[in-house]
Amino acid sequence: MSIIANVGVLAVFKYYNFFIDNVNVLLHHLNITTRSIPLLAIILPIGLSFHTFQAMSYTIEVYRGKQKAERHLGIYALYVMFYPQLVAGPIERPQNIIHQFYEKHYFDINRVTSGLRTMLWGYFIKLVIADRLALYVNSVYNNVGEHNGTTLLVATLFFAFQIYCDFAGYSYIAIGCARVMGFELMTNFRRPYFAKSIDEFWKRWHISLSSWFRDYVYIPLGGNRVSVPRWYFNLLFVFLLSGLWHGANWTYIIWGGLNGVYLIGGTFKKKYLPQPETTGRIYNFIEIATTFALVSFAWIFFRANTIADALMAIKKIFLEHGPLFMPANPTVIPLSILSILFLLLVEFKWEYLPGKLVFLTNRNMLIRYSVYSLFVVVILLLGIFDGGQFIYFQF
Repeated sequence: MSIIANVGVLAVFKYYNFFIDNVNVLLHHLNITTRSIPLLAIILPIGLSFHTFQAMSYTIEVYRGKQKAERHLGIYALYVMFYPQLVAGPIERPQNIIHQFYEKHYFDINRVTSGLRTMLWGYFIKLVIADRLALYVNSVYNNVGEHNGTTLLVATLFFAFQIYCDFAGYSYIAIGCARVMGFELMTNFRRPYFAKSIDEFWKRWHISLSSWFRDYVYIPLGGNRVSVPRWYFNLLFVFLLSGLWHGANWTYIIWGGLNGVYLIGGTFKKKYLPQPETTGRIYNFIEIATTFALVSFAWIFFRANTIADALMAIKKIFLEHGPLFMPANPTVIPLSILSILFLLLVEFKWEYLPGKLVFLTNRNMLIRYSVYSLFVVVILLLGIFDGGQFIYFQF
């Protein structure tokens, strides 16, 4: 009953109009009726998908006996609506967070500094990278018909980094904010564009949601402990459901389906095709580049306003090229490229050179605070402060 209530609220607010709109189209197409079923004029509550899934995590974990039922209504409400991650996650499990609400948290300068440092990086990649990329991406993808394949290809690559920096930026801010107050939230991103396969990508991207679908949908369906056809069905079903979770639009469903097909292809390749005995840097780079290309292709459907726009963009990217669109502000493209390169350098260091070339956590206080100050100045000078929201607020 708890799951039905949670899913029911989500379905009414988020999917009712989508379902009715498709029913109306079908009825008109079949000439059954000329009258449309009325839609609901309601506003989607902010962060509904996130705190609904968090509430369902509690119900399922208590039902399975992995979490003691919470008798304090205030503590339970705090778990569901904990404000740092309320709007866009990470989607926490009760085992990780509820016990922290009972612990006394003393002021710890190292913890506060760590949290503020994490927030600083989140604000940087959101305001300086994501929102600057959005200037170009929005101008192109909101007018797909007016641009050629070269421009759409650049906009698609920009969007891949925009959505990453936008969502990861929020996650860093949420995790850092909670840490300042003494609470530890789970890691939500782990350098996903360095993944060597789609399977690895989804273990690095939006980890809290990926693990949610794995534990509460994929494994209960049988996971990979079933026949091969059923296994492939489980993978495809979970990703179609994930696409629908992201938004009430066929573009999101196709995006989810594409990722499901990618995963099925990856499992088929691993099981039936010969694997190289040794892998070097060149092979790893090819795998990373291939994974990024596949993910970016799927992002076209995620970003496009309609399926028609997505198909037009794909057609132009492969068949119609021309001069690159230059926005009115000539600094947009150069600064966007530089910011992406900086992000890749930082994440390359985190991925392959941990503990080396340390700046934000350098033991030398002068170096450390100089870097803090530099980041603040760059955010103030190059950040985009136009009131733009986080992309995942709409989900």
